[in-house]
Amino acid sequence: MTEHEQPPVDLKVEVAHPARMYDYYLGGKDNYEADRVAAEAALAAAPELRAIARENRAFLHRVVRHLVNAGVRQFLDLGAGLPTQRNVHEVAQEIAPETRVVYVDNDPIVLVHARALLSGRGRGRTAVVQADVRDTEAIIADERVRELIDFSEPLAVMLVSVLQFVPDREPQDIVAPLRDAMPSGGYLVVSHPTQDFRTSQVNEVAGAYNRAKAPAVARRKSEIERVFDGFELLEPGIVQTPLWRPDGEVTPDLDLIWMYGAVGRKP
Repeated sequence: MTEHEQPPVDLKVEVAHPARMYDYYLGGKDNYEADRVAAEAALAAAPELRAIARENRAFLHRVVRHLVNAGVRQFLDLGAGLPTQRNVHEVAQEIAPETRVVYVDNDPIVLVHARALLSGRGRGRTAVVQADVRDTEAIIADERVRELIDFSEPLAVMLVSVLQFVPDREPQDIVAPLRDAMPSGGYLVVSHPTQDFRTSQVNEVAGAYNRAKAPAVARRKSEIERVFDGFELLEPGIVQTPLWRPDGEVTPDLDLIWMYGAVGRKP
């Protein structure tokens, strides 16, 4: 099989997928009937999901800009999901074209969309690897990852709105190998839904995801703090995503944004 001949991929469009549901919240077109049905069930319980998705995306953009301006030139984006609304490599390479980005996801549909992504801007400095975020040791050792990511140099590991979809593992156990593999000056970026407030809506949304065969769990701030063991939190710490170094006036109703975001630096 040549570089341009790709194997067929079973998209399993009859089963809802969190990445495609997220795409639907953002107004994208890369979703199917099963995704829309599941997303509408979640939106019926919590219409604010669209605002949460937008603010999460804005948080990612602000973090990437901050880290690139701080000198980071390599990003490992785990659980990257579908390419949508300015990806990490687009934001980073706009500032520093030499920045290297590796996206990792375990769903084959991400690879399908990544082929189009890699055919455009950033080709050669951006790669996509199919792997499971539960096995970060394997990701670190993956030759395809190491073609672009040098773990002896500072890097940023992105876990943006993904750890909630690993309900059967302690998130700090997933992060620990990544922390140990990165040098001083490396960064960890996390956003995660919380059950610290609007608990009934959060539980209803979790139920909608469970019915869609995409189990999810919201965690409390104290649980998210443990993810950053071994890191020094950048100001303002673990906060609702619109409050992490906003570009201007914070406009959303914060009571509706039950998503925390934070960035930690390995000393």
